[in-house]
Amino acid sequence: MHTYTDPIEVDDLVVSYGSVTALNGLSLRIGAGTVIGVLGPNGAGKTTLVKVLSTLLRPTGGTARVMGHDVVRDPLPVRLAIGLAGQYAAVDQELTGRENLEMVGRLHRLPRAEARRRAGEVLERFDLTGAADRRVGTYSGGMRRRLDLAAGLTGRPPVLLLDEPTTGLDPRSRQELWTIVDELRNAGTTVLLTTQYLEEADRLAQRIAVIDSGTVLAEGTPAELKAGIGTDILRVRLREPSTLDAAAPLLADLAAAGTAVVPDRSAGELTIRVSRPDASAEALRRLDGRSLRVAAIQLTQPSLDDVFLSLTGHATAGPAPAEESR
Repeated sequence: MHTYTDPIEVDDLVVSYGSVTALNGLSLRIGAGTVIGVLGPNGAGKTTLVKVLSTLLRPTGGTARVMGHDVVRDPLPVRLAIGLAGQYAAVDQELTGRENLEMVGRLHRLPRAEARRRAGEVLERFDLTGAADRRVGTYSGGMRRRLDLAAGLTGRPPVLLLDEPTTGLDPRSRQELWTIVDELRNAGTTVLLTTQYLEEADRLAQRIAVIDSGTVLAEGTPAELKAGIGTDILRVRLREPSTLDAAAPLLADLAAAGTAVVPDRSAGELTIRVSRPDASAEALRRLDGRSLRVAAIQLTQPSLDDVFLSLTGHATAGPAPAEESR
Protein backbone atom coordinates (compact mmCIF):
# COMPACT_ATOMS: atom_id res chain seq x y z
CA MET A 1 0.00 0.00 0.00
CA HIS A 2 1.18 3.52 -0.81
CA THR A 3 2.17 5.55 2.27
CA TYR A 4 -0.35 8.36 2.17
CA THR A 5 -0.65 11.80 3.71
CA ASP A 6 -4.27 12.52 2.82
CA PRO A 7 -7.25 10.13 2.55
CA ILE A 8 -7.88 11.27 -1.04
CA GLU A 9 -4.94 11.98 -3.35
CA VAL A 10 -5.51 12.79 -7.04
CA ASP A 11 -2.58 13.55 -9.33
CA ASP A 12 -2.82 14.71 -12.93
CA LEU A 13 -5.97 12.65 -13.52
CA VAL A 14 -7.14 12.26 -17.13
CA VAL A 15 -10.31 10.63 -18.42
CA SER A 16 -11.01 10.64 -22.15
CA TYR A 17 -13.88 9.26 -24.20
CA GLY A 18 -12.64 9.28 -27.79
CA SER A 19 -12.20 12.94 -28.68
CA VAL A 20 -13.89 14.15 -25.47
CA THR A 21 -11.74 14.81 -22.41
CA ALA A 22 -13.80 14.73 -19.21
CA LEU A 23 -10.87 15.17 -16.80
CA ASN A 24 -7.80 17.02 -18.01
CA GLY A 25 -4.89 16.79 -15.57
CA LEU A 26 -7.00 17.27 -12.43
CA SER A 27 -5.07 17.23 -9.13
CA LEU A 28 -6.53 17.45 -5.64
CA ARG A 29 -5.67 16.63 -2.02
CA ILE A 30 -8.36 16.15 0.63
CA GLY A 31 -7.28 15.98 4.27
CA ALA A 32 -8.73 13.78 6.99
CA GLY A 33 -11.90 15.06 8.61
CA THR A 34 -12.43 17.61 5.84
CA VAL A 35 -15.52 18.31 3.77
CA ILE A 36 -14.52 19.56 0.33
CA GLY A 37 -17.18 20.99 -1.94
CA VAL A 38 -16.55 20.40 -5.64
CA LEU A 39 -18.32 23.01 -7.74
CA GLY A 40 -18.52 23.37 -11.49
CA PRO A 41 -20.98 23.81 -14.34
CA ASN A 42 -22.67 20.81 -15.91
CA GLY A 43 -20.09 18.79 -17.82
CA ALA A 44 -17.17 20.12 -15.75
CA GLY A 45 -16.12 16.62 -14.65
CA LYS A 46 -17.57 16.42 -11.12
CA THR A 47 -19.39 13.10 -11.54
CA THR A 48 -16.50 11.66 -13.56
CA LEU A 49 -14.19 12.37 -10.62
CA VAL A 50 -16.57 10.59 -8.24
CA LYS A 51 -16.79 7.59 -10.58
CA VAL A 52 -12.99 7.30 -10.71
CA LEU A 53 -12.62 7.56 -6.93
CA SER A 54 -15.31 4.91 -6.41
CA THR A 55 -13.60 2.54 -8.93
CA LEU A 56 -16.60 2.71 -11.28
CA LEU A 57 -14.52 4.25 -14.07
CA ARG A 58 -10.94 3.55 -15.08
CA PRO A 59 -8.91 6.71 -15.74
CA THR A 60 -7.00 7.23 -18.97
CA GLY A 61 -4.01 8.68 -17.17
CA GLY A 62 -2.74 9.97 -13.84
CA THR A 63 -3.35 8.41 -10.44
CA ALA A 64 -6.03 8.48 -7.75
CA ARG A 65 -5.69 6.95 -4.29
CA VAL A 66 -8.17 6.51 -1.44
CA MET A 67 -6.69 5.76 1.99
CA GLY A 68 -3.43 4.98 0.18
CA HIS A 69 -4.97 2.42 -2.18
CA ASP A 70 -4.69 2.98 -5.94
CA VAL A 71 -8.18 2.94 -7.48
CA VAL A 72 -6.95 0.92 -10.49
CA ARG A 73 -4.43 -1.51 -8.97
CA ASP A 74 -6.15 -2.04 -5.61
CA PRO A 75 -9.91 -1.47 -6.09
CA LEU A 76 -11.31 -3.79 -3.37
CA PRO A 77 -9.79 -1.93 -0.38
CA VAL A 78 -10.97 1.32 -1.98
CA ARG A 79 -14.55 0.02 -2.14
CA LEU A 80 -14.38 -1.07 1.49
CA ALA A 81 -13.09 2.37 2.53
CA ILE A 82 -15.79 4.47 0.85
CA GLY A 83 -19.47 5.21 1.15
CA LEU A 84 -21.13 6.45 -2.03
CA ALA A 85 -24.39 8.26 -2.67
CA GLY A 86 -25.10 9.57 -6.15
CA GLN A 87 -27.69 11.74 -7.81
CA TYR A 88 -30.09 8.85 -8.29
CA ALA A 89 -31.22 6.18 -5.84
CA ALA A 90 -29.26 2.98 -6.43
CA VAL A 91 -31.05 0.67 -4.00
CA ASP A 92 -32.68 -2.66 -4.93
CA GLN A 93 -36.41 -2.05 -5.32
CA GLU A 94 -37.28 -5.72 -4.81
CA LEU A 95 -35.79 -5.77 -1.28
CA THR A 96 -37.14 -4.02 1.79
CA GLY A 97 -35.36 -0.98 3.14
CA ARG A 98 -33.94 -2.98 6.01
CA GLU A 99 -32.74 -5.77 3.69
CA ASN A 100 -30.96 -3.21 1.48
CA LEU A 101 -29.07 -1.76 4.42
CA GLU A 102 -28.19 -5.10 5.96
CA MET A 103 -26.84 -6.20 2.58
CA VAL A 104 -24.63 -3.11 2.42
CA GLY A 105 -23.34 -3.85 5.90
CA ARG A 106 -22.47 -7.41 4.92
CA LEU A 107 -20.68 -6.13 1.80
CA HIS A 108 -18.59 -4.03 4.18
CA ARG A 109 -17.74 -7.32 5.94
CA LEU A 110 -19.68 -6.56 9.10
CA PRO A 111 -20.89 -9.53 11.16
CA ARG A 112 -24.57 -10.25 10.57
CA ALA A 113 -25.68 -8.93 13.98
CA GLU A 114 -23.64 -5.74 13.56
CA ALA A 115 -25.03 -5.18 10.05
CA ARG A 116 -28.55 -5.55 11.45
CA ARG A 117 -27.82 -3.09 14.27
CA ARG A 118 -26.28 -0.49 11.94
CA ALA A 119 -29.22 -0.82 9.56
CA GLY A 120 -31.61 -0.06 12.41
CA GLU A 121 -29.58 2.99 13.41
CA VAL A 122 -29.57 4.62 9.99
CA LEU A 123 -33.22 3.75 9.32
CA GLU A 124 -34.11 5.69 12.44
CA ARG A 125 -31.69 8.52 11.56
CA PHE A 126 -33.39 9.03 8.19
CA ASP A 127 -36.93 8.62 9.53
CA LEU A 128 -37.52 5.37 7.64
CA THR A 129 -38.21 2.98 10.52
CA GLY A 130 -41.93 2.87 9.76
CA ALA A 131 -41.24 1.77 6.18
CA ALA A 132 -38.24 -0.44 6.96
CA ASP A 133 -39.97 -3.72 6.16
CA ARG A 134 -41.76 -2.54 3.04
CA ARG A 135 -40.44 -3.32 -0.42
CA VAL A 136 -38.47 -0.32 -1.71
CA GLY A 137 -40.50 -0.36 -4.93
CA THR A 138 -43.41 1.03 -2.85
CA TYR A 139 -41.34 4.02 -1.59
CA SER A 140 -41.80 7.56 -2.87
CA GLY A 141 -38.92 9.19 -4.75
CA GLY A 142 -37.87 11.16 -1.69
CA MET A 143 -37.87 8.04 0.50
CA ARG A 144 -35.68 6.18 -2.00
CA ARG A 145 -33.20 9.07 -1.99
CA ARG A 146 -33.03 8.98 1.81
CA LEU A 147 -32.52 5.22 1.77
CA ASP A 148 -29.72 5.61 -0.78
CA LEU A 149 -27.99 8.10 1.53
CA ALA A 150 -28.51 5.77 4.49
CA ALA A 151 -26.88 2.95 2.51
CA GLY A 152 -23.78 5.09 1.98
CA LEU A 153 -23.42 5.49 5.76
CA THR A 154 -24.19 1.95 6.94
CA GLY A 155 -20.57 0.78 6.81
CA ARG A 156 -19.28 3.91 8.62
CA PRO A 157 -16.61 4.41 5.94
CA PRO A 158 -13.64 6.72 6.54
CA VAL A 159 -14.30 8.38 3.16
CA LEU A 160 -17.73 9.44 1.92
CA LEU A 161 -18.36 10.44 -1.71
CA LEU A 162 -21.57 12.45 -2.17
CA ASP A 163 -22.47 13.32 -5.76
CA GLU A 164 -25.20 15.98 -5.55
CA PRO A 165 -26.77 14.05 -2.66
CA THR A 166 -29.57 16.49 -1.85
CA THR A 167 -30.90 16.82 -5.39
CA GLY A 168 -34.61 16.03 -5.19
CA LEU A 169 -34.77 16.15 -1.39
CA ASP A 170 -37.27 18.33 0.44
CA PRO A 171 -35.87 21.10 2.71
CA ARG A 172 -36.31 19.07 5.92
CA SER A 173 -34.42 16.07 4.54
CA ARG A 174 -31.72 18.38 3.16
CA GLN A 175 -31.20 19.97 6.57
CA GLU A 176 -31.06 16.50 8.14
CA LEU A 177 -28.34 15.45 5.73
CA TRP A 178 -26.37 18.62 6.51
CA THR A 179 -26.50 17.75 10.21
CA ILE A 180 -25.30 14.21 9.49
CA VAL A 181 -22.40 15.46 7.34
CA ASP A 182 -21.34 17.81 10.16
CA GLU A 183 -21.42 14.92 12.64
CA LEU A 184 -19.39 12.69 10.32
CA ARG A 185 -16.74 15.36 9.79
CA ASN A 186 -16.46 15.94 13.54
CA ALA A 187 -15.90 12.18 13.92
CA GLY A 188 -13.04 12.30 11.40
CA THR A 189 -14.76 11.23 8.17
CA THR A 190 -13.43 12.75 4.94
CA VAL A 191 -16.24 13.90 2.65
CA LEU A 192 -16.13 14.85 -1.02
CA LEU A 193 -19.35 16.65 -1.93
CA THR A 194 -20.41 17.75 -5.39
CA THR A 195 -23.39 20.05 -5.37
CA GLN A 196 -25.36 22.56 -7.42
CA TYR A 197 -26.47 24.31 -4.22
CA LEU A 198 -23.85 26.98 -3.59
CA GLU A 199 -25.24 27.69 -0.12
CA GLU A 200 -24.81 23.99 0.65
CA ALA A 201 -21.10 24.16 -0.18
CA ASP A 202 -20.74 27.39 1.83
CA ARG A 203 -22.52 25.80 4.79
CA LEU A 204 -20.75 22.41 4.85
CA ALA A 205 -17.35 22.67 3.21
CA GLN A 206 -14.09 23.70 4.87
CA ARG A 207 -12.51 23.80 1.42
CA ILE A 208 -13.94 24.28 -2.06
CA ALA A 209 -12.55 23.28 -5.45
CA VAL A 210 -14.04 24.98 -8.51
CA ILE A 211 -13.53 22.86 -11.62
CA ASP A 212 -14.32 23.37 -15.28
CA SER A 213 -13.31 21.50 -18.43
CA GLY A 214 -11.90 18.73 -16.25
CA THR A 215 -9.34 20.75 -14.30
CA VAL A 216 -9.21 22.68 -11.02
CA LEU A 217 -9.55 26.44 -11.57
CA ALA A 218 -9.26 27.42 -7.91
CA GLU A 219 -9.15 25.73 -4.54
CA GLY A 220 -9.27 27.11 -1.00
CA THR A 221 -11.52 27.97 1.90
CA PRO A 222 -14.79 29.76 1.03
CA ALA A 223 -13.36 32.96 2.54
CA GLU A 224 -10.15 32.69 0.49
CA LEU A 225 -12.07 32.20 -2.75
CA LYS A 226 -14.36 35.14 -2.04
CA ALA A 227 -11.42 37.37 -1.16
CA GLY A 228 -9.65 36.27 -4.35
CA ILE A 229 -12.16 38.10 -6.50
CA GLY A 230 -10.66 41.35 -5.19
CA THR A 231 -13.96 43.22 -5.15
CA ASP A 232 -16.95 43.73 -2.89
CA ILE A 233 -20.55 43.89 -4.04
CA LEU A 234 -22.41 47.20 -3.73
CA ARG A 235 -26.20 47.02 -4.02
CA VAL A 236 -28.19 50.22 -4.27
CA ARG A 237 -31.99 50.10 -4.20
CA LEU A 238 -33.76 53.26 -5.29
CA ARG A 239 -37.10 54.44 -3.96
CA GLU A 240 -38.34 54.98 -7.49
CA PRO A 241 -37.35 52.24 -9.98
CA SER A 242 -37.95 54.66 -12.84
CA THR A 243 -34.77 56.53 -11.79
CA LEU A 244 -32.46 53.55 -12.48
CA ASP A 245 -31.44 54.84 -15.90
CA ALA A 246 -30.46 58.20 -14.42
CA ALA A 247 -28.59 56.65 -11.49
CA ALA A 248 -26.51 54.05 -13.34
CA PRO A 249 -24.22 56.49 -15.25
CA LEU A 250 -23.50 58.40 -12.03
CA LEU A 251 -22.04 55.25 -10.47
CA ALA A 252 -20.37 53.72 -13.53
CA ASP A 253 -16.82 54.73 -12.62
CA LEU A 254 -17.16 53.09 -9.18
CA ALA A 255 -17.27 49.69 -10.88
CA ALA A 256 -14.07 47.65 -10.76
CA ALA A 257 -12.07 47.36 -13.97
CA GLY A 258 -13.72 45.09 -16.51
CA THR A 259 -17.11 45.20 -14.78
CA ALA A 260 -20.24 47.27 -15.22
CA VAL A 261 -23.26 48.47 -13.27
CA VAL A 262 -25.96 45.80 -13.47
CA PRO A 263 -29.57 47.02 -13.18
CA ASP A 264 -32.44 44.91 -11.85
CA ARG A 265 -35.54 46.79 -12.94
CA SER A 266 -38.02 44.57 -11.13
CA ALA A 267 -36.26 45.23 -7.80
CA GLY A 268 -35.32 48.84 -8.59
CA GLU A 269 -31.74 47.93 -7.73
CA LEU A 270 -28.24 48.46 -9.09
CA THR A 271 -25.46 45.92 -8.41
CA ILE A 272 -21.84 47.03 -8.75
CA ARG A 273 -18.58 45.18 -8.13
CA VAL A 274 -16.34 47.72 -6.40
CA SER A 275 -12.79 47.75 -5.07
CA ARG A 276 -12.70 51.11 -3.26
CA PRO A 277 -13.59 51.15 0.47
CA ASP A 278 -15.58 54.39 0.30
CA ALA A 279 -17.89 53.16 -2.47
CA SER A 280 -21.07 53.28 -0.33
CA ALA A 281 -20.49 56.84 0.89
CA GLU A 282 -19.49 58.03 -2.58
CA ALA A 283 -22.56 56.46 -4.19
CA LEU A 284 -24.84 58.13 -1.63
CA ARG A 285 -23.15 61.52 -2.16
CA ARG A 286 -23.57 61.36 -5.94
CA LEU A 287 -27.18 60.20 -5.88
CA ASP A 288 -28.16 62.74 -3.22
CA GLY A 289 -26.57 65.46 -5.32
CA ARG A 290 -29.03 64.62 -8.13
CA SER A 291 -31.98 64.20 -5.75
CA LEU A 292 -32.25 60.49 -6.50
CA ARG A 293 -33.65 58.92 -3.36
CA VAL A 294 -32.09 55.72 -2.01
CA ALA A 295 -34.23 53.11 -0.24
CA ALA A 296 -31.34 50.89 0.82
CA ILE A 297 -27.62 50.48 0.23
CA GLN A 298 -25.44 47.50 1.14
CA LEU A 299 -21.77 46.65 0.69
CA THR A 300 -21.04 42.92 1.07
CA GLN A 301 -18.38 40.33 0.35
CA PRO A 302 -18.85 38.36 -2.87
CA SER A 303 -20.93 35.21 -2.54
CA LEU A 304 -19.88 31.79 -3.80
CA ASP A 305 -22.20 32.50 -6.71
CA ASP A 306 -20.01 35.49 -7.60
CA VAL A 307 -16.86 33.35 -7.24
CA PHE A 308 -18.34 30.62 -9.43
CA LEU A 309 -19.38 33.07 -12.16
CA SER A 310 -16.03 34.89 -12.05
CA LEU A 311 -14.00 31.67 -12.41
CA THR A 312 -16.11 29.72 -14.90
CA GLY A 313 -18.03 32.37 -16.80
CA HIS A 314 -21.14 30.24 -16.15
CA ALA A 315 -23.95 30.36 -13.65
CA THR A 316 -24.84 27.08 -12.00
CA ALA A 317 -27.50 25.09 -13.79
CA GLY A 318 -29.58 25.04 -10.63
CA PRO A 319 -30.88 22.09 -8.66
CA ALA A 320 -33.81 19.92 -9.54
CA PRO A 321 -37.08 20.55 -7.70
CA ALA A 322 -37.62 18.69 -4.45
CA GLU A 323 -39.37 15.37 -4.57
CA GLU A 324 -42.16 14.34 -2.26
CA SER A 325 -40.70 13.04 1.02
CA ARG A 326 -43.30 10.44 1.78
